[in-house]
Amino acid sequence: MKNKIFFTFFLIAVFAGTTNFSAQNNTNSSEEIKILNDKKRAFNEEYGFGYRIQIYYGNETKARSIEKKFKISFPEVATNLNYDEPYWKTQVGNYKTKLEADRALLKFSKEFSGLIVVPLGK
Repeated sequence: MKNKIFFTFFLIAVFAGTTNFSAQNNTNSSEEIKILNDKKRAFNEEYGFGYRIQIYYGNETKARSIEKKFKISFPEVATNLNYDEPYWKTQVGNYKTKLEADRALLKFSKEFSGLIVVPLGK
């Protein structure tokens, strides 16, 4: 009796193991999905979102002086001065991913304090 039960379970296991189970559907391999992914990548390259590091938020005089100090310390990094009434923002860098921005933030935090990573909008 035990041999019949074992043999039955063995056959079920073999049959279940030989059938084609797939955790993924085939929609990701369709041509339409590939075209949409390519369009999204092209859009993000042209207009894409990204991140900057904000090193100051306050009055204009101090914002400009911090921007100059940053340019002296890190001349290879782009700086950006924005006016958001009534305050000025000094932002640096252009990073595609948050991970890149976080790595740069660690490098900049040795000379500047109060840094935050800000996402860019459209």
